[in-house]
Amino acid sequence: MSDRGGWRAARPEIVIGLIAAAALGAGAYAFAGPAAAVVALTGAGVAVLAGLRALTPPDEVAPPPEETLSGRGQTTTFARFWRRHSDVQAATKSLAAYDYELRTTLQHLLAARLSERHGISLYDEPEAARRLLARGGSDRLWFWLDPGREAVTDEGKAAGIPPRTLAAIIERLEHL
Repeated sequence: MSDRGGWRAARPEIVIGLIAAAALGAGAYAFAGPAAAVVALTGAGVAVLAGLRALTPPDEVAPPPEETLSGRGQTTTFARFWRRHSDVQAATKSLAAYDYELRTTLQHLLAARLSERHGISLYDEPEAARRLLARGGSDRLWFWLDPGREAVTDEGKAAGIPPRTLAAIIERLEHL
């Protein structure tokens, strides 16, 4: 017997279910009219869906880890999205805001890419990381990711990261 997957393996059960539904609908129609047939078939459909839901295995995808950042406590995925969104908005307006949150996130992403794909440690070999980041482009992105650069504490007076530069960093990280 061949190893047929998916719905093809359940073809006999599906045919029997359709015949049973047709018989149920026909009996309800003959007994009480079209409204009864609709109610009977709707009830049967709900019962089938409930049965299928009970038979399906639970997802094996682990939930995202709960995140605790700077005393903000545990957050939901929705709240994390909006917090990240506001962090990016603030980072484009203020260099201090960029250095406070977004810079660290981008540095961690860069460090992971360099380590996994090139065997380079961002923090131990910053010059090698700089050369690799600048390969195929300019060296202008390094300022924004340099782990040796001191964080700015100008109370939001200096302009933040330009959106085009942020997009270029993300694109470079994707292709690194």
